[in-house]
Amino acid sequence: MMSGDESGRGSSIGVIGCADIAARRALPAVQRSPFRLAALASRSLEKAEGFAAGYGCKAVAGYDRLLEMADVDAVYIPLPNSEHAEWARRALDAGKHVLAEKPAVTDAETARALVALAEERGLLIMENFAFLRHPQGERARALVDGGEIGELRGYDGSFGIPPTDPNGIKYQADLNGGALWEVGCYPVRAAQEYLAAPLEVLGAGLRFDPGLGVDVGGVALLRDGDGVTATCSFGMAHGYRSTYSLWGSEGRLVLEWAFTPSREARPVLRLQQRDRETRIVAPASDQFVGVFTAFHEAIRDPAARPAHHRELVRQADLMARIRSHALG
Repeated sequence: MMSGDESGRGSSIGVIGCADIAARRALPAVQRSPFRLAALASRSLEKAEGFAAGYGCKAVAGYDRLLEMADVDAVYIPLPNSEHAEWARRALDAGKHVLAEKPAVTDAETARALVALAEERGLLIMENFAFLRHPQGERARALVDGGEIGELRGYDGSFGIPPTDPNGIKYQADLNGGALWEVGCYPVRAAQEYLAAPLEVLGAGLRFDPGLGVDVGGVALLRDGDGVTATCSFGMAHGYRSTYSLWGSEGRLVLEWAFTPSREARPVLRLQQRDRETRIVAPASDQFVGVFTAFHEAIRDPAARPAHHRELVRQADLMARIRSHALG
């Protein structure tokens, strides 16, 4: 491994795959993060060169070749969902820290195995939920912790997107596509920021499109040990909606653009208390820069890694139980 882990400076990262999310959000964010972008790999050298040209990094044909590069400390994996676990394992075996796009994996057993491998090798594996790194989330957490809505009674989160090209990756069942994995994971992950673990799945349902062969919508009802409930609704055949609310004994807090705010947006949080509403404007922020910064910090500080590992396993376990409950 390079000395970047030891010094905390100059850590380099490689990107495995040329997904749309990498082009739109991740690659520009890496350049503004503490990482040095070292290389980008595709199965096609021509495609890798096209992506890498604008970022001044090396283009590599083949994911294994990138993992063989001695000057790459960490990798970001934005491949189709079905490939995350395999390439995360290969990257850890090659001595690289891993940031996997959500959902990192789709079952708890695989999550635990990857975490065990990472810890055995002294490495970090982290799941990318970029919305957790936006300042509006920190504001919301501070308001709830400060008692502004009293004791939490319930959470209600929704993430829906309009339909797109039916040939796209998120509509392919063999690639672990479908609404639960594509968008349902967001409100489920956000719920775990406020409810106490472990969460019980009280109910879940998925709506399948027989022509596409994947779920295009659904809902999950969760409850923690204190009786606080969470309703998580999601879909890929919906008008755009990206929100969650927290209902307490003395008020309610609403985040209207919770999961995918643009870099320039200043999201508004609405704090409702009795007969008044306070609007709190969060600063603009590139949440992907926040992700890569947090990833870099956890590479530098081994004490920060166990929390990321626990979160990855917890999310995989809960999502798998939701799917199992829905399929009956």
